Amino acid sequence: MIHRRTLLGAAPFLAGAALLPGWAVRAAQPLVSLPTFFDDLGCRTFNFFWERANAGNGLVPDRWPTPSFCSIAAVGFALTAYGIGVARGYVSRADAASRTLTTLRFFDQLPQGPAATGVAGHKGFFYHFLDMQTGLRYGQCELSSVDTALLHLGMLFSAGFFDGSDPAEQEIRRLALDLVDRAEWPWFQNQAGDISMGWGPEKGFIDHYWTGYNEGMMVLLLALGSGRHPVADGAWDNWTRTYARSWRGQGMGRHLAFAPLFGHQYSHMWVDFRGIRDAVMREAGFDYFQNSRRAAYAARAYCMANPGGWRGYAADIWGLTACDGPGHAQFSVDGRERRFHGYSARGPLDQPDGLDDGTLSPTAALGCLPFAPEIVVPAALAMKERYGDRLYGQYGFLDSFNPSFIGPAAQSDKGQVDPVTGWVATDYIAIDQGPILGMMANYQDGLIWRVMRGAATLRRGLRRAGFTGGWLPSGPG
Repeated sequence: MIHRRTLLGAAPFLAGAALLPGWAVRAAQPLVSLPTFFDDLGCRTFNFFWERANAGNGLVPDRWPTPSFCSIAAVGFALTAYGIGVARGYVSRADAASRTLTTLRFFDQLPQGPAATGVAGHKGFFYHFLDMQTGLRYGQCELSSVDTALLHLGMLFSAGFFDGSDPAEQEIRRLALDLVDRAEWPWFQNQAGDISMGWGPEKGFIDHYWTGYNEGMMVLLLALGSGRHPVADGAWDNWTRTYARSWRGQGMGRHLAFAPLFGHQYSHMWVDFRGIRDAVMREAGFDYFQNSRRAAYAARAYCMANPGGWRGYAADIWGLTACDGPGHAQFSVDGRERRFHGYSARGPLDQPDGLDDGTLSPTAALGCLPFAPEIVVPAALAMKERYGDRLYGQYGFLDSFNPSFIGPAAQSDKGQVDPVTGWVATDYIAIDQGPILGMMANYQDGLIWRVMRGAATLRRGLRRAGFTGGWLPSGPG
């Protein structure tokens, strides 16, 4: 199995009277208005997690309808989706709490250890992919630091959202916080203090570490904020010291670049970076939220310029990220020799880890909704209008599409090819569905951000990383 990134080369939650002044999980805020289409999109996207999860154990498939193993990252997105479902009226609080508790109880009982089989994880971390029924390691996939981080962020959200006094919600908080704190983060570090992307019993640690600007922010913050097994001081400095290759642009367009847009979205779905800055951003003069806004504009500008001359790219049709593709093929389109790829991380060619084969993904734009709604809303509406039911179905937007994959040689077993509009993916992918729903919630009323501000693990990690200002309290806890 291939890790998503290899494609690119106990302090409890505050509760009750201990909540931060002026902050409450259930504090109602008016929803920011969006076109009515987004109501349908939100409901359909939520239903992906609610209906496709294994109700008996809470595991969520990596993709659907293609038969699939569970992705632990997908479970993290699902745990977050359940709270959004309650807030938006898609599901009752009791039903969401029950599904959440089923999930946490299952992970609590999964066996761990160094063996290659018969376990779900090791040292408090979990394997990237698990069997949908047994929860045990699927194939020879890696023990993943970033996918465990995504799972843990979903657990921390559950602990914060389900803040009631009834036994079920109390158990949710206890299990979620205990599971998060089991991860032995120092074990994942090398002698230089860098955190590896993964480990396997067959070959040991993956010789790729969290360096350069990307989605690894959440890994470092959770490692620094752990209540039981935190990494030593200096881990964040090790991380930011590798930013040099990532800076792109000038003036108001200068930003830390990472070609696939998911790198600017994943950590931000759970962490409210507005108004808080580490040493790097204090020197730069803006925060990481603004950085992602600039990245969204840079991604759109690249698609508008369209240096590769791909079909379909436009001011309102843009978005490059890790997603499905039509498959590995090479043939001539519009008089130019074209090379296409399957599942790959895509982004502007002038940025770190750039790859462009004409494949666009709705989640790439929609995951930027809080950063740049003025360009994201038109993109969502334009994709729906132009591609209709070919791209928008039972669970909202299918994963991706490629208008240039067209002509007699355009044969794909990973999607459907139309002679006019090109290729569209067959599947919904959970880790691409998650940012659509989550970032819509953050844009409309800051739901996830409000909940996560109360997470002691996250606040501790941010402070140890040197973040100050804004909503982040300076004291302990």
